[in-house]
Amino acid sequence: MIGCLGNGCHGNQMPFYTESDFAPERSIGYLIRRAEQLGTQAMDPVFAAADITKTQWSALAALRFTQATTCAEIARDLGHDLKLIRAAGDRIAAALDAAPAGVAREDTLLMVVGRGTSDPDANSAIAKVTRLLWEGLGFGWAETGYSGVTFPLTEPALEHAARLGYRRIVVFPYFLFTGVLVKRIYHYTDVVAARHPDIEFVKAPYLNDHPLVLDTFAERVEEILRGDNAMNCLLCKYRDKALGFEDEVGLVQQSHHHHVEGIGAGADHGHGHDHHHGGNGHGHHPYPHADHPLGPRGLDPDQA
Repeated sequence: MIGCLGNGCHGNQMPFYTESDFAPERSIGYLIRRAEQLGTQAMDPVFAAADITKTQWSALAALRFTQATTCAEIARDLGHDLKLIRAAGDRIAAALDAAPAGVAREDTLLMVVGRGTSDPDANSAIAKVTRLLWEGLGFGWAETGYSGVTFPLTEPALEHAARLGYRRIVVFPYFLFTGVLVKRIYHYTDVVAARHPDIEFVKAPYLNDHPLVLDTFAERVEEILRGDNAMNCLLCKYRDKALGFEDEVGLVQQSHHHHVEGIGAGADHGHGHDHHHGGNGHGHHPYPHADHPLGPRGLDPDQA
């Protein structure tokens, strides 16, 4: 609040709050937070019309309103680029080549594990990747799992796969980079493998710096230079009424980074937050299936 000097305040100035009259809603931090929330809610629909998400335009705003002199443009998302699918196929094939011989592709199940989000369109993209790899490589069966937020998580997905009768299960993290999420995926692969010693579990490497991944990034940069960087947001739940997510049209996009399998995935994940806009801490709209038995809060915290 604005303080004043002397024996009184004048005009619109207000006295500094004291210990006796302090209230959270009068604090500078609270007011700044509310201003940021209200500003974001007002700006997001404007940028949504140009198919730009909060994650994207907030990064550009940070460049624009700081001392940075870097020019910035938004590239089209990587999506289902066939070069990425071929790179994924190479990673999986390399893992199979290093595994013991004697198990046919038809006797092998492929498990593709994606990041997992509260956006069904983004989750369905991983399912499409699974199908492209399944049909392209000729596996006997394929399943999709996720490392957080949605369902099925890695462990229950692998447990389900282990009951389907395949001799070998190949686990492929559809991730660009390593980190705690990939390590968790491999960890739960080991956990499930220990319960099913009669099944061979193969951990395929993530995409990493495969040459085709680098080619895809280069292509996205070239699209920016040509002005051909429009994204396909036809199925985005923030743009139109997606089945089961009808009340999220126009909402501010929020991160669910903490709802990760084995990382604060339970109902209490170590810091306060509000699942609605306007609360203290960080807020996001409640995921309608947060309590699904195969999702982060549906599993035992020690298991999830």
